[in-house]
Amino acid sequence: RVGVFVIRPLMSVQYFLQGKLLGIESFLLSGVHGSDVEAGASPLPGRSRWVTLLTEVLPRALLAELGLARILLGSSGGGQFLVVLPLEVRQQAEEFLATANAQIQQMSGGELKLAWAGTENLGDWSDVRKRITEAMSRERGTPAAGASSLFEPFDPPAPVASDGYFSQEMFVNLRDAGTVGWSQENPGRIEIGSGKHQWTIGSGPDSIPVARHTALDDEGRLPASLETLAMRAEGRHVWGVLRGDVDNFGIRLRRAQTIEEHIQLSVVYKQFFAGELEVLCSLPEFWRKVTVLYSGGDDFAVYGSWDSLILLAREIQRLFHRLSEEALKEYPGPEGKTISMALALAPSAEATLASVYDDAGRMLKIAKSTARDSFHLFGQTLEWKGVGDAAGIKDTMTKMIKEFGCPRQFLSEIGSFYREGTLSGPKSGRGKGERFERPWRFHRRLSRVLGPTRERELLKLRSELTSEFLGRNPAQGRLRPAGRVALEWASLLTEA
Repeated sequence: RVGVFVIRPLMSVQYFLQGKLLGIESFLLSGVHGSDVEAGASPLPGRSRWVTLLTEVLPRALLAELGLARILLGSSGGGQFLVVLPLEVRQQAEEFLATANAQIQQMSGGELKLAWAGTENLGDWSDVRKRITEAMSRERGTPAAGASSLFEPFDPPAPVASDGYFSQEMFVNLRDAGTVGWSQENPGRIEIGSGKHQWTIGSGPDSIPVARHTALDDEGRLPASLETLAMRAEGRHVWGVLRGDVDNFGIRLRRAQTIEEHIQLSVVYKQFFAGELEVLCSLPEFWRKVTVLYSGGDDFAVYGSWDSLILLAREIQRLFHRLSEEALKEYPGPEGKTISMALALAPSAEATLASVYDDAGRMLKIAKSTARDSFHLFGQTLEWKGVGDAAGIKDTMTKMIKEFGCPRQFLSEIGSFYREGTLSGPKSGRGKGERFERPWRFHRRLSRVLGPTRERELLKLRSELTSEFLGRNPAQGRLRPAGRVALEWASLLTEA
């Protein structure tokens, strides 16, 4: 028997190739087309998961098509990827990406674009990263480069009818899929359970980590509707969207001294969100009330019953804090070690998932610009310690109503102090941080609404509630933002 051996020359020069999806937010929020409209389903969940998988599948497919080892995949997911290639295959790689980009733009109606840039592996990683960043900036800043027919008349690209691809394939079918694949006939399309090249979904070394938990309807067959998720909430029947983002993640990556450190950081964050979201959402308090939109390289988005979203946010923050203490302790500085979130509630029964998702994004920007490591909740931005304080105050008020029969009216009476006082911007023009001038009014009104009582535990709860709102020294009382959040929280929970 004669064996044939092909000896490949060692890569004399390595070429770093970075790909990045542009226009993700506008694509997720743009109008729906084709049979997705006919089905009356929001394409946002399916679009989110398609975008998530694109930057996981495309670099793997590129390496497979070029006959290169899987180990050359540096980082992937979160809307971008980084691969190491022999310089000799640079042109083939760019042709591959150009073909994929053409179908991606077609499927997204021109909203989504795949951009790429690269450089030789010459010099320190800081120099290599700088050259890649500059090349990517040129790519993003010169969209007309290479367009020979730029000034000729043209028709806007018509979006392709998806035939339920986003709402059915990427949302419903992906939930139970064991593999995803890619074929050269449809280079911008992720295939479920088929394809020329296939990869398993999971947490293995060669698997693609994807958070895809979906709350199902009462029959357990299809994704639960927004109305169903709202009905499963305790208290007021409202659904919402929770979005989170690591603070200064870009700065943390730019401080990486080597390519190995860059890849390690990228993998740690991506696996945290994909793994922890999937595990948390499978717990009894979340599995029927929360659906994952996406988990990225440094961010995530979920939607579901409003009460479960608050609990989920606090649990993710707790786990991320533990990750920072254990896995990131060797990295100096606070960058990339804290996380901010925002929760947006549906303002009406007619609200769409896309509009509330957009509201949550706007609120997240407010939170990150106001205070790092914070949560924007019920119109207030609180540090995570303040969220814990609000939860304690909420528990006190709900216990007074549910266990001791106190009227819900006292919540409105307390809320009137925020409307009259400094936190809501009073007519007198006093600032937010000013002292609450007449704390005795708080005691008097609270006593009048709750009525006389001799129950020791209720008196203790009333005293604790007063001190939580006004501080331990009533003479120097201030209306606390955590109290405002706790009021809204308790009002929603106790609403029949």
